[in-house]
Amino acid sequence: MDLKTIGKAIQSRRKLLKVVQGDLAEIAGISPRTLRDIERGTANPSLETLMKIVTVLGMEIKIEIMKMGAMK
Repeated sequence: MDLKTIGKAIQSRRKLLKVVQGDLAEIAGISPRTLRDIERGTANPSLETLMKIVTVLGMEIKIEIMKMGAMK
């Protein structure tokens, strides 16, 4: 999943829950600018930062590891 797709998923869930960026950022313990950049797909957040956001939004992260050469 690329950064833009991750950002759109976070933004969609946030809007569905009717949470503004500033409130989500504060609850998750990150800066509003960081959240904005993640939602735009222009930031490369750490797994820790993503976990803070998705936990607040009631989402989860699934990591799939594939063998080399299996990616197409």
